[in-house]
Amino acid sequence: MGLKQNLHSFKMKNKDKKWLPAFNALFTFLYTPNETTHNGTHIKAADDLKRTMNTVILALVPCLIFGIFNAGYQHYLALGEIEAANGFLGASFWTLDNLLVGAATVLPLVVVSYGVGLAVEFVFAVIKGHEVEEGYLVTGMLVPLIVPVDIPLWMLAVAVVFGVVIGKEVFGGTGMNILNPALTIRAFLFFAYPTWMSGDKVWVHGAVERAGTPDAISGETLLGAYAQNSSLAGIDYWDMFWGLIPGSVGETSKFLIIIGAAFLIFTKIGSWRIILSTLIGALTMGLIFNGVVELGWIGESSKFYGLMTVPFWQHLIIGSILFGAVYMATDPVTASQTNKGKWIYGFLIGFISIMIRVFNPAYPEGVFLAILLMNVFAPTIDHYVVQGNVKRRLKRVKVKAA
Repeated sequence: MGLKQNLHSFKMKNKDKKWLPAFNALFTFLYTPNETTHNGTHIKAADDLKRTMNTVILALVPCLIFGIFNAGYQHYLALGEIEAANGFLGASFWTLDNLLVGAATVLPLVVVSYGVGLAVEFVFAVIKGHEVEEGYLVTGMLVPLIVPVDIPLWMLAVAVVFGVVIGKEVFGGTGMNILNPALTIRAFLFFAYPTWMSGDKVWVHGAVERAGTPDAISGETLLGAYAQNSSLAGIDYWDMFWGLIPGSVGETSKFLIIIGAAFLIFTKIGSWRIILSTLIGALTMGLIFNGVVELGWIGESSKFYGLMTVPFWQHLIIGSILFGAVYMATDPVTASQTNKGKWIYGFLIGFISIMIRVFNPAYPEGVFLAILLMNVFAPTIDHYVVQGNVKRRLKRVKVKAA
C-alpha cells in the first residue's frame, strides 16, 4: 500500500508533465486508479476496460499455445520427419521439438505486435495529452493469431503502425473507431503484400525458404485446395475440428475457439447473438451454394465448383469463419449495439463471408473483409432498428389516445 501511495504522490507532483500519460499507463497496469467519483448516483463494478480486455486475452491464450505447437508440427510434418498425429492428443503433436520451433516463429510476432502497437499508443497519448488507452491489449494478441507464421517482422510492424494510426487514432482512439484495428492490419497486409498472405508457401514454417528447391514445402490450406479442386486425401473432419491443419497461427483449432466462445459468453463479454447469427448466415449461404450444385446450375468446369460443393456445415471448420465470429465480429466498439441489430449484423457477416470465399478463389477466405464491411454499416443498422422501435411506440401511443 505504501508503494502505491508513493507512486500516486509522484504522479500528482508531475501532473503537468507531457510524459505523465505514459507513467499513468504503467501505474494503472498493476494498480486501480485512486480517483473515484464523489457526487451523484453511480454504479460500482469490479470490471473496467482493462479487465474486459484481459478477459478476452485469457480466451485467446489457448489458441496461441496451440498455434505454437501447430507451427512446429506442420513444419516437421511437411518435411516428413514425423508421422501425422493420431488425434488431438497425438504423441507427435505435443512434443518439445514442436514447441521450440513454434515458439521461435510465433513469439516474435507477439513481441512485434505488442511492442510496435503500444509504442504508437504511447506516442499519441503523450502528443495529445490523454491517458494511454487499453484498447490495443486485445488487438496486440489478435494480430499474431491471424497472420501466416512466417510473415516478415518488418511487414508486421509496418502494418501495425498503419492499423493503429489509420484504423483507430485518426478517429479519436479507443471507443471511437469504426473499423476493427486487427482486421485493418490484416487487410493492409493482404493488399500491400499479397504474396506473403496467400498461396501454398506461407502457411508452414520454412516453406518460403525452400521454395523452388527439390525439397520444397507446400502447406496449402483446405480452402486453397477446394478452390483449386485439389484432393483432400489424408485430412479428415476431425483434423479440421481439432486444428491439425495448415493455416493462420491461431485460427485452426475450432475446438479451442468454441471453448473461448463459451468463456466469453459466460463472462458476458462476447455477444451470443452475433456469434450465433454469424454462423446461421454462413450456413444459409452454404446451403444456397449446395442447392445450386444439386440443381445442376453450375458445371465441374467452373472455377467456383470446388468451393460450391463443400457441404454447408463444413464451411465452419475449414476456414476462419468461427474465429472471426467469436473474436472479431463481437468487438463491442465496431459491432451493432441493439439486440435486433446484432442479429442482422451477424447474419450478414456470415452470409457475405461464404459468398466472398466462393466467388473469389484468389482469396478464398472472406470473413475478415465481410466483418470490415459490416463495421461500416453497423451504425446504419442500429439507426433503422431504433427508428423502427420509435415508430412502433408512436403507433401504440396513437391507438391508446384514440
